[in-house]
Amino acid sequence: MEYIRVTKENIEKEHICCAISNNRDIQVASKKAWLSERFDEGLVFLKSTERGKCFIEYIPAENAWNPIDADGYMYIDCLWVSGSFKGHGYSNDLLGECIADSKEKGRKGLCILSSPKKKPFLADPGYLKHKGFTVCDEADNGIDLWYLPFSPDATRPGFKECARHPRTDGDGFVLYYTHQCPFNAKYVPIVEQTAAENGIKFRAVLLETAADARNAPSPVTTYALFYNGEYVTNEQMNDTKFLKLVSAVSK
Repeated sequence: MEYIRVTKENIEKEHICCAISNNRDIQVASKKAWLSERFDEGLVFLKSTERGKCFIEYIPAENAWNPIDADGYMYIDCLWVSGSFKGHGYSNDLLGECIADSKEKGRKGLCILSSPKKKPFLADPGYLKHKGFTVCDEADNGIDLWYLPFSPDATRPGFKECARHPRTDGDGFVLYYTHQCPFNAKYVPIVEQTAAENGIKFRAVLLETAADARNAPSPVTTYALFYNGEYVTNEQMNDTKFLKLVSAVSK
């Protein structure tokens, strides 16, 4: 498998893996705009030359859009291998490149979000354990921070207090999200419209800066949905999924 690093110089012509290829699509445009603003902050986006199949996205933890205290670490936003490309060692390739790059840059280690059981859009805990990661902090909503220190005396990362006990004010549904996930540009407005048409109390909060994200009431900031103050899910909703969820939580 060949890999290519996406940069400010080539991002317009490169497929960004987890979204459709048409640059005029709002999902692609929003994700590429978000990426372009992060490259100067040290973000690395390494992907396969096979379109839409596998990639890793990581950034110095000081610049991560998550409420974590992990100075000196590299934070992995996403490690993704899809479909028939699973089981061929490509995750190992990408993670190995991240480790080598992070060590060369003098980082203390890696950290990443996961959970005791596999959740949508989060790293597989079984794979992380296999690669030597361990849990360094836990949030009340079942999201864990895992880390892979490069030395035994490396400081231990952790969640900020706002993320360790996820909760938000207000009744009804409240969604915190960023443009880091391309699908939000399409599906958040769909859920907003669905809620309005069905008389469902819903408020979407776009986290527009790293400071906003680092003070969010959830470890996951790409998509964090709450109901009556309680955390519900990090899984992106379309209209059908949202109405099904409403029915379930309203019982």
